[in-house]
Amino acid sequence: MKLASLKSGRDGRLIVVSRDNEWATDASDVYATMQSALDDWKDAEPKLREKYDRLNRSEGSRFPFDETACSSPLPRAFQWADGSAYVNHVELVRKARNATMPDSFWTDPLMYQGGSDTFLSPRGDIPAGDEAWGIDFEGEIAVIVDDVPAGAGREIAARAIKLVMLVNDVSLRNLIPQEIGKGFGFFQSKPASAFSPIAVTPDELGTDWDGARLHLPLLSYVNGSQFGKPNAGKEMTFDFPDLISHAARTRALVAGTIIGSGTVSNRDNHGGPGKPIQDGGAGYSCISEIRMVETILQGEPKTPYLRDGDVVRIEMLDPKQHSIFGRIEQTVVVTQAR
Repeated sequence: MKLASLKSGRDGRLIVVSRDNEWATDASDVYATMQSALDDWKDAEPKLREKYDRLNRSEGSRFPFDETACSSPLPRAFQWADGSAYVNHVELVRKARNATMPDSFWTDPLMYQGGSDTFLSPRGDIPAGDEAWGIDFEGEIAVIVDDVPAGAGREIAARAIKLVMLVNDVSLRNLIPQEIGKGFGFFQSKPASAFSPIAVTPDELGTDWDGARLHLPLLSYVNGSQFGKPNAGKEMTFDFPDLISHAARTRALVAGTIIGSGTVSNRDNHGGPGKPIQDGGAGYSCISEIRMVETILQGEPKTPYLRDGDVVRIEMLDPKQHSIFGRIEQTVVVTQAR
């Protein structure tokens, strides 16, 4: 099943989207918003699935689906917690600044709590105050969960996954070191994120979803040129049940909580840092990673961060090359900070 939210008020208007992303039908007659459906998922899911099945049979009222009319599936959420499941990415970050990586990073996930009071729309701008902040995109996978009790283990965590979507977790790289140096985590360096227009139930992903990981390439483009195509299931050190149970270790998670994978990252075939696409590699899901590789191999970074007017696109295709989640496509708009 595929769901989306049209821009409407603070929380959007829930719609059901056809399997081919061509058509939609209004769902607000049963659940006005995505959050209201998640709050009552046991009853909501069969009602929404009935609409989905009818839509795919071309029955009932429908209208052309327009991704540009969509907000993020949850325009705001009770909680957005982003992990760093691809330890290859973390290892490169530390190696580039000649820092050793603690062994615990391979056994205990990293996670931060991001701002969830507002999310960017998938076709909206990426606003920033200054290019000097080091504007970067981060292509990720995210899941939306049902209620998760405190102390939940992997089995409960896996059952709680109700929807899957893509993320552009915008980062301001040049603001991160000072914040991390304070020892109190991200805040200013992590502005609003954007999610794919469509959120899908795990069954919609077929065998590419194994209950814990999504085994498909995550495609990213900068100004029309392909930047990355790493496989999201490969080298995901901590899977989604790991991340969810980690987040719920000492507190319950409410329905509608979003858990992110962190930047999707693959090594090259010989176990070294990933290679750019033009060199036959899978590329990268953020600019920071190619800058790390350049620093390791060439002594300094060469690739600039995003600039005013740059366009970022993030998408995932099924084996038949059909878009699963629609696409995130955003333009950087810099307004000089006051």
